[in-house]
Amino acid sequence: MNPPQHLQTALRELLGDARLSPTTLPDTDLRLWLIDPANMDRCFSPEETRRILEEPPYWCFCWASGLVLVDWLARHPEWVRGKRVLDLGSGSGVAAIAAARAGAAQVVACDLDSLALAACRANAALNGVQLDYSSDLYAERRDYDLAIVADVLYDRSNLPLLDRVLDHASEVLVADSRVRDFDHPRYRRIAGLQGCTWPDLAEPETFRHVSLYHAATVHL
Repeated sequence: MNPPQHLQTALRELLGDARLSPTTLPDTDLRLWLIDPANMDRCFSPEETRRILEEPPYWCFCWASGLVLVDWLARHPEWVRGKRVLDLGSGSGVAAIAAARAGAAQVVACDLDSLALAACRANAALNGVQLDYSSDLYAERRDYDLAIVADVLYDRSNLPLLDRVLDHASEVLVADSRVRDFDHPRYRRIAGLQGCTWPDLAEPETFRHVSLYHAATVHL
């Protein structure tokens, strides 16, 4: 199976020998176009490092919190069944795909990165699910039943999104492994689970502890 050409080209512009492969996520039957782990088993040149830092290809990994959401929604489909769902910061689209597979009535994958949205489209096709797409949270409707947010808080400047997304959905489910001092008056921690970024980046053990947070609001 050949990878989507535009995504493969974009990845090789960052890492000349990198290749996307259709990868089955651990303990699931869900597949994503992810970077081949063999491409990570070498030292990067200074130029490659610069390019990666300037344009991180988040979309070619399945991050730990996204993988946890796959398992959570498979075990608890009532969170999304029959609902309109917004996936904020979709990346590879893994959480959006999990929501669609769990019976959501509509799932919108929202990401600023055009390559991430392209990856969402390719991965949705790979798993035989239908998604809708958005590049602008601020232009989105304000009557979603649920917003899901996975691995978006790696940058603390994204923390205001926790308030903003509540303007667009009655409930929000956040999965995060990065913020150790998560403290928000409208969110409560509902679960703690183990996850791993895939391909495995050998991240510190602390990043494998994923917390789920829930907030609810009432739209007038």
